[in-house]
Amino acid sequence: MRFPSQIACWVTLAGALTVVAAPAVAREAVDASAPQDLAVTLYRDPNRSPGDAMERDWPRGFAMITETRQVTLPPGESTIRFTGVAEGMVAVSAIVTGLPGGTIEKIRNADLLSPASLVDGTLGNRVTITRTNPATGETVTESAVVRTRADGGLVLQTGQGYEAVRCSGLPEKLTFDRVPVGLSAQPVFSVDTRSPSGGTYTVELTYLAWGFDWQANYVATLQQGGQGDAMKLRLMSWLTLLNDNGQSFPDAELLVIAGKLNVVSDFEELSDPPDARPLRLTCYPFGSTAVGTPVYDLMPPPPPPPPAPMMAAPAAMLERADAIVVTGARMMKAEEEALGDLKLYRVPEPVTVSAKGLKQVAFLDQESVDGRLLYRSACSPWETTDEVVRASMLLVTVNDRKHGLGMALPMGGVAVFEPSAYGEQLVAEEQIRDYAAGQDIELNLGESSQVFARCERMADFDFGEEPKRWMPMRTTLTNANANPVKVRVSLGPSGSWKLQGLKGTRVKDGQVIVEVTVPGNGSRELKWDLRPAGAV
Repeated sequence: MRFPSQIACWVTLAGALTVVAAPAVAREAVDASAPQDLAVTLYRDPNRSPGDAMERDWPRGFAMITETRQVTLPPGESTIRFTGVAEGMVAVSAIVTGLPGGTIEKIRNADLLSPASLVDGTLGNRVTITRTNPATGETVTESAVVRTRADGGLVLQTGQGYEAVRCSGLPEKLTFDRVPVGLSAQPVFSVDTRSPSGGTYTVELTYLAWGFDWQANYVATLQQGGQGDAMKLRLMSWLTLLNDNGQSFPDAELLVIAGKLNVVSDFEELSDPPDARPLRLTCYPFGSTAVGTPVYDLMPPPPPPPPAPMMAAPAAMLERADAIVVTGARMMKAEEEALGDLKLYRVPEPVTVSAKGLKQVAFLDQESVDGRLLYRSACSPWETTDEVVRASMLLVTVNDRKHGLGMALPMGGVAVFEPSAYGEQLVAEEQIRDYAAGQDIELNLGESSQVFARCERMADFDFGEEPKRWMPMRTTLTNANANPVKVRVSLGPSGSWKLQGLKGTRVKDGQVIVEVTVPGNGSRELKWDLRPAGAV
């Protein structure tokens, strides 16, 4: 299997692809076998931020796909056709290994088998047309020659002369004896090669493809058993895979890459998927200027029949919602590997990446993660108010083995549930960025209805006029819970203010903070002085 680090060298191969080439010698066309082994490495949309959802109808991530196939070559030069590659294939990135004579030329087909391409490929050749005789109601079959292309109308030459197809208002059907050379119902990638003696070879086709994306989705369930503000939680995670291509990749080795990849090529423009063109027929209006067109010809078709009623869910499924399984019968824990500053996650079991599909694969289940509940408020000269404001709630843990984690967590959405007398209830949703091992993780649970804060300036003057004067500050914290709570107070950016009179301060994420305990059904008052950091 080829590793994602080859992407950089592929981008320089843009000139290696020949879209239209006239071969110097006639080459025998050989079809490679269906993929015997598949590996799919998914890369996120490099421009999607942690707060952005995946674009279901237009994903802008990509994948590296490796296919292992067999091919039997004749002696001399031949053209190998790889049928069923991704329609979003970036053909200039394709690499074929295992061929005895290497690659002479690469060709990406531009047209798929469709009504229009079938007609165009049969131009000047015979087809069979089947029509209904309006007098007898019997079907009549005869031979005809295709005389026009599919853009605008279709004219056949029959024994009665030249006729436009499907312009009589009667049922008509065309039957083609063969599929024109070069057309396939699936995208095809071809390479020209040479083999001195011929033979059967195992080859590997590796390429980038546009139209994929992925992200992690987490479910955090709070558990009983903590003391004070400490608590236990179960953290489950799912890989959400998105494939907008029309091809599936069954039983593939699945890898996903977390982190922001530097991409300078326009993969969307380079992919240029093949076109399956419809057959558009243009006919003169029916009826006449005297009587007009019958009204029933202008009426829309009848609506489709209603869908069949859904089968009743089994009783066991109605009793327990967690009996519904998305993929597999057990949890799969992805293996984490380093890839430079990026992180690679290898799913240990084969996964089918479905065509035009959104799929979830479970990959992480940590039963007992240590966390704590923390309340947060802010108080600086620019955040004072006469009103009491709600403190925000945070669920805090550390991404290390001591706290029950210890692996890099890719960005995605987190849903937090808490048990109650009526079952588990949703208490918060949050988006998280990529977290490396050892980092603090803080999930915002919303505003508290029990813990409040008031921030006050205890003097009234302008720092612009008196920059050396100390401003007395006060914050009052109240707790309506029966148990004591820990409150973090942010005092402002670390480089903006000088503070005095308050112990236990430290810098976190560029902010000067202090964490204090507020007793149950009680309050606590903090006082300090500050002035601009530049004052001398």
